[in-house]
Parts: sequence; C-alpha cells; structure tokens
Amino acid sequence: MYIKYVVHMICLEKKVVQLFNFQICRTLPAGFLEIGESAAEGAAREFLEEACAEVEVLSPFAQLDIPRIGQVRYLIQSYIIFRARLKTPHFSPGPESLECALFALDDIPFDSLAFSSIIVTLKMYIEDTKSGNLKFHYCTINKR
Repeated sequence: MYIKYVVHMICLEKKVVQLFNFQICRTLPAGFLEIGESAAEGAAREFLEEACAEVEVLSPFAQLDIPRIGQVRYLIQSYIIFRARLKTPHFSPGPESLECALFALDDIPFDSLAFSSIIVTLKMYIEDTKSGNLKFHYCTINKR
C-alpha cells in the first residue's frame, strides 16, 4: 500500500527590506515578472533565485490587488500567489536572502512578516487548510 503524506509547510525567506528602512523581515519568495514569462513561470523562477530550489507549481491560490502603492501615481499592484511543491527537499538562501526556512502552519512568525499581502494570504491558507477546502481567493487590500 502506498500512503501519500501531505505536509503543509510554508517557505519564508529573511531579507533586508528597503521599504521598511532596511529592516530584516520575512516574506514569501516572490518578485516581478520578466518579459515573456507567465505568472507561474515567474513564481517558479523567483523561488529558484531566492530559495535555490525548484518547485512544481500546482495551482494559483490567491490574487491580491493593492491600489495606491508603487512608484506610479495610479499603479495597482497585483500579487498572484501559487501553491507549489518542492521537487527535492533541498533549499538554501539565494543572493538576495539572508535565510530560508520551512515553517509549520502553527509556527509562522507573523510578527516578523514584511507585507500585509503575505499576512492576508497566509491567514487564508491556514483557514483553508484547517477546513480541508483549499480554494482560490481574490481580494483587494486598500491602503490609505
């Protein structure tokens, strides 16, 4: 008999965040898309660059729009967060990261997370996991 174990772990990187006066914070491995790249391809590339590990992108988990942030007056930033599986159990910090670590859902250090979008996403993921119903989420975070 083959038993498949599903372990819900979150990979967070620790990095210096310029937006917060160069404080050291944790965040999900993420970044901007390159020209010609799909959102899923960009997510996998960013994970490889920041956590030195290859992932199999499973599905989109959340899209979060955040109006009124960014460099351009009328820019809306949109985050697409994917569920993914590590292809191997090996990972390490990339050149932009100070540290990478896996956290059990009950051990996520919410007090050291850098961005509201990451906090909202992780809370939705924990809620879905506890209910046994992972679903796609869309929301807007209004910053005034």
